[in-house]
Amino acid sequence: MKSGIFVVTVLSACLMLSSGTAQAQNMEDFKTYKERTMSQFKTYKKQVQTEFKAYRDKVNAEFEAFMRKSWERMEGKPAKEKPVPEKDVIPSVVPEHELSKIPENKRLPDVEVAPAPKPQPVPEPIAPIEEVKIPLQKWMSFSLYGTSCKVRCDVANKLVLKGLDEDSVADMWKSLGEPQYDNLLADCLGIRQNLDLCDWAYIKLVETVTNKVYGKANNKESVVFQSYILTQSGFDVLMARSTDDSRLHMLMASDSDIFGSPYWNISDRHYYLMDNSGTKSLFIFSESFPETKPMRLLMTGENKFAAKSSAPRTLKAKRYPDMSADVPVNENLLSFYNDYPSSFEKGDRYTKWRAYAMLPLDKVTRDALYPVLKSYVKGKSENEAVNIILNFVQTAFVYGYDDEVWGGDRAFFAEETIYYPYSDCEDRSILFSRLVRDITGLEVVLLYYPGHLATAVRFNENVSGDHLMVGDKKYVVCDPTYINARVGMTMPKMDNSKAIAVKL
Repeated sequence: MKSGIFVVTVLSACLMLSSGTAQAQNMEDFKTYKERTMSQFKTYKKQVQTEFKAYRDKVNAEFEAFMRKSWERMEGKPAKEKPVPEKDVIPSVVPEHELSKIPENKRLPDVEVAPAPKPQPVPEPIAPIEEVKIPLQKWMSFSLYGTSCKVRCDVANKLVLKGLDEDSVADMWKSLGEPQYDNLLADCLGIRQNLDLCDWAYIKLVETVTNKVYGKANNKESVVFQSYILTQSGFDVLMARSTDDSRLHMLMASDSDIFGSPYWNISDRHYYLMDNSGTKSLFIFSESFPETKPMRLLMTGENKFAAKSSAPRTLKAKRYPDMSADVPVNENLLSFYNDYPSSFEKGDRYTKWRAYAMLPLDKVTRDALYPVLKSYVKGKSENEAVNIILNFVQTAFVYGYDDEVWGGDRAFFAEETIYYPYSDCEDRSILFSRLVRDITGLEVVLLYYPGHLATAVRFNENVSGDHLMVGDKKYVVCDPTYINARVGMTMPKMDNSKAIAVKL
């Protein structure tokens, strides 16, 4: 049963009520008719809500009963380590005498294609969470990445576990079904909707609420509390106990493979241990709450955290020196990015950049940068416009290797490339792909070579240069790291026969 059923059912009721409008207006004045029908509607709505509540209570009661059975000892699988960075290709610079040449029109060998991702179902409650009228219920305030939030929660009367055994955990789960916690759930889901939080941001919201109630170091009540909120919100999580019975853990199902966290393969889903405990063997309550979904790590929309603008960075294109922009970023968003897990779509490590390239630029950055770029490319052909953006990304940033700057591989979201002093080929390609799609509306694919990441753009007009076919569509190479290169120029020593196109 889904929350959408409630909407459909109520709409059906409205249609049935409205069908008798003409007859009713012949028998009574409109005011009386309106009062009567609204009263009927409220009664019907209350009945439907009661039915949803009863259904959810029934499911929770059954789930709690399963929870009391002995949890099964299960061995986890080792964490998937980030690939050892291949030796980065040293950036090349186009010689001055070649800058005026029009690239030769050359078709590159056919390449392997990582297809675009399919949309995954949104985790949602098994039934609508309705607010309960409770007099003088206390509010708890907190900050989520610099954004002020509050939920109804009485910290002074928080629940306490009697022990770590199955019955104790089930007893706390049962107590979390009390009405005041429905209001906490409704508040969390309301924040999620108002801030357009992605799945990971919502998980961090629930973690922040939990830490506010039980303290950051707690691993007993906090696991049950957090697991309850997430399952009732539609997320597939499992609870587990360490083999020495010293602490509880939460395992999170994910639709993507996460680097650096051990996982358990249960019922064809991967459940990740995200608490950095390094545990490899657990007693697990392996029953999933009904109709829950794995978290989706691919972000496609903005998380509307409060704006905290950084000091602006002046960015100029070498070939177009009068095109200059002073660009800040939202520092609250940078904090969120620092917490974001590095992942790839299951079985395809070449998709690890997609999570970065799919996300739109934040409004703080867009408002400073986009008017400048749009003004400069206005009236230009597609080829000219993309060349301008390409030179901007090639020359406005300082190149730096990840292992020298960060001590290991780290891809950047577009705002991070703008904020941090150094960036490499993958960071520039992610930023360039975002700018081209937003400024020109053209399609872009990421183009992976061993040790290097570039892009290719699908033009609507005839553009000469190195190109490849992705399906029946022509994409022209654009390399943001090949300094001063124009559209259609491939950096020297790239092995096109081993390239992989990653669709966005």
